[in-house]
Amino acid sequence: MLLTDLDGVLPIEVVSFPSPWSRELYEAELKRSMARYFSALEGGRVVGYMGYWEVPGEAHVITLAVASPFRRRGVARSLIEHCMGYAARKGARLATLEVREGNAAGRALYEKAGFRTVAIRRKYYQDNQEDAVVMIRELPPPAGD
Repeated sequence: MLLTDLDGVLPIEVVSFPSPWSRELYEAELKRSMARYFSALEGGRVVGYMGYWEVPGEAHVITLAVASPFRRRGVARSLIEHCMGYAARKGARLATLEVREGNAAGRALYEKAGFRTVAIRRKYYQDNQEDAVVMIRELPPPAGD
Protein backbone atom coordinates (compact mmCIF):
# COMPACT_ATOMS: atom_id res chain seq x y z
CA MET A 1 0.00 0.00 0.00
CA LEU A 2 1.24 3.45 -0.91
CA LEU A 3 0.22 6.78 0.59
CA THR A 4 -1.46 7.50 -2.75
CA ASP A 5 -3.71 4.45 -2.20
CA LEU A 6 -5.33 6.07 0.84
CA ASP A 7 -7.85 7.97 -1.30
CA GLY A 8 -9.20 4.55 -2.31
CA VAL A 9 -8.70 2.86 1.05
CA LEU A 10 -10.56 5.36 3.23
CA PRO A 11 -14.00 5.07 1.56
CA ILE A 12 -13.78 1.27 1.94
CA GLU A 13 -12.70 1.71 5.57
CA VAL A 14 -15.68 3.91 6.42
CA VAL A 15 -18.28 1.42 5.18
CA SER A 16 -16.45 -1.67 6.48
CA PHE A 17 -15.78 -0.88 10.15
CA PRO A 18 -17.80 0.55 13.04
CA SER A 19 -14.73 2.58 14.15
CA PRO A 20 -12.92 3.45 10.91
CA TRP A 21 -9.33 4.61 10.93
CA SER A 22 -8.45 8.14 9.87
CA ARG A 23 -6.04 9.13 7.11
CA GLU A 24 -3.59 10.22 9.82
CA LEU A 25 -3.69 6.83 11.49
CA TYR A 26 -3.01 5.08 8.18
CA GLU A 27 -0.19 7.49 7.41
CA ALA A 28 1.38 6.68 10.77
CA GLU A 29 0.90 2.95 10.23
CA LEU A 30 2.57 3.04 6.83
CA LYS A 31 5.65 4.56 8.48
CA ARG A 32 5.97 1.79 11.10
CA SER A 33 8.93 -0.47 10.40
CA MET A 34 6.94 -3.53 11.50
CA ALA A 35 3.84 -2.74 9.40
CA ARG A 36 3.12 -4.39 6.06
CA TYR A 37 0.09 -3.16 4.12
CA PHE A 38 -1.05 -4.28 0.67
CA SER A 39 -3.68 -2.93 -1.71
CA ALA A 40 -5.67 -4.94 -4.24
CA LEU A 41 -6.18 -2.95 -7.43
CA GLU A 42 -8.51 -3.37 -10.37
CA GLY A 43 -8.11 -0.97 -13.25
CA GLY A 44 -5.85 1.18 -11.08
CA ARG A 45 -8.57 1.51 -8.42
CA VAL A 46 -8.21 0.20 -4.84
CA VAL A 47 -10.80 -2.54 -4.33
CA GLY A 48 -9.41 -4.01 -1.12
CA TYR A 49 -6.53 -3.95 1.31
CA MET A 50 -4.90 -5.91 4.09
CA GLY A 51 -2.30 -5.13 6.70
CA TYR A 52 -0.32 -7.00 9.29
CA TRP A 53 2.50 -6.39 11.72
CA GLU A 54 5.71 -8.39 11.50
CA VAL A 55 6.82 -9.55 14.90
CA PRO A 56 9.50 -12.22 15.36
CA GLY A 57 8.17 -15.43 13.85
CA GLU A 58 4.63 -14.06 13.51
CA ALA A 59 2.35 -12.04 11.26
CA HIS A 60 -0.37 -10.33 13.29
CA VAL A 61 -3.23 -9.34 10.98
CA ILE A 62 -4.37 -5.77 11.67
CA THR A 63 -6.99 -5.16 8.99
CA LEU A 64 -8.68 -6.59 5.91
CA ALA A 65 -11.46 -5.01 3.88
CA VAL A 66 -12.90 -5.20 0.38
CA ALA A 67 -15.16 -2.70 -1.39
CA SER A 68 -18.78 -3.89 -1.41
CA PRO A 69 -19.06 -4.41 -5.22
CA PHE A 70 -15.96 -6.64 -5.14
CA ARG A 71 -16.92 -8.89 -2.23
CA ARG A 72 -17.40 -12.60 -2.88
CA ARG A 73 -15.10 -12.36 -5.90
CA GLY A 74 -11.95 -13.76 -4.29
CA VAL A 75 -10.30 -10.43 -3.50
CA ALA A 76 -10.08 -11.04 0.26
CA ARG A 77 -8.85 -14.60 -0.23
CA SER A 78 -6.18 -13.37 -2.66
CA LEU A 79 -5.06 -10.70 -0.20
CA ILE A 80 -4.83 -13.25 2.61
CA GLU A 81 -2.81 -15.69 0.52
CA HIS A 82 -0.51 -12.95 -0.78
CA CYS A 83 0.11 -11.52 2.69
CA MET A 84 0.60 -14.90 4.34
CA GLY A 85 3.00 -15.97 1.58
CA TYR A 86 4.95 -12.74 1.96
CA ALA A 87 5.04 -13.11 5.74
CA ALA A 88 6.25 -16.71 5.46
CA ARG A 89 9.05 -15.66 3.10
CA LYS A 90 10.06 -13.03 5.68
CA GLY A 91 10.28 -15.68 8.42
CA ALA A 92 6.82 -15.79 9.99
CA ARG A 93 5.71 -19.27 11.02
CA LEU A 94 2.40 -18.24 12.58
CA ALA A 95 -0.35 -15.77 11.70
CA THR A 96 -2.70 -14.39 14.33
CA LEU A 97 -5.73 -12.11 14.31
CA GLU A 98 -8.78 -10.95 16.21
CA VAL A 99 -12.18 -10.74 14.54
CA ARG A 100 -15.45 -9.52 16.00
CA GLU A 101 -17.52 -12.38 17.34
CA GLY A 102 -20.55 -11.07 15.42
CA ASN A 103 -18.66 -10.93 12.10
CA ALA A 104 -19.82 -14.31 10.80
CA ALA A 105 -18.71 -13.60 7.23
CA GLY A 106 -15.23 -12.60 8.35
CA ARG A 107 -14.88 -15.61 10.60
CA ALA A 108 -15.97 -17.93 7.79
CA LEU A 109 -13.49 -16.31 5.40
CA TYR A 110 -10.63 -16.79 7.83
CA GLU A 111 -11.64 -20.39 8.52
CA LYS A 112 -11.64 -21.12 4.78
CA ALA A 113 -8.17 -19.56 4.64
CA GLY A 114 -6.87 -22.02 7.23
CA PHE A 115 -7.27 -20.05 10.45
CA ARG A 116 -8.70 -21.72 13.53
CA THR A 117 -10.22 -20.29 16.69
CA VAL A 118 -8.03 -20.56 19.77
CA ALA A 119 -9.53 -18.08 22.26
CA ILE A 120 -12.11 -15.42 22.98
CA ARG A 121 -11.12 -11.98 24.26
CA ARG A 122 -14.03 -10.69 26.29
CA LYS A 123 -15.16 -7.10 25.69
CA TYR A 124 -12.19 -6.51 23.39
CA TYR A 125 -13.73 -3.87 21.13
CA GLN A 126 -14.04 -0.53 22.89
CA ASP A 127 -16.79 0.87 20.66
CA ASN A 128 -19.40 -1.68 21.77
CA GLN A 129 -17.66 -4.08 24.18
CA GLU A 130 -18.03 -6.93 21.68
CA ASP A 131 -15.90 -10.03 22.20
CA ALA A 132 -13.06 -10.83 19.82
CA VAL A 133 -12.41 -14.29 18.44
CA VAL A 134 -8.68 -15.00 18.37
CA MET A 135 -7.63 -17.09 15.38
CA ILE A 136 -4.29 -18.54 14.29
CA ARG A 137 -2.84 -20.20 11.23
CA GLU A 138 0.48 -21.95 10.91
CA LEU A 139 2.57 -20.76 7.97
CA PRO A 140 4.77 -23.18 6.07
CA PRO A 141 8.47 -22.52 5.75
CA PRO A 142 9.47 -21.09 2.36
CA ALA A 143 10.28 -23.64 -0.34
CA GLY A 144 13.82 -24.90 0.06
CA ASP A 145 13.90 -24.58 3.84
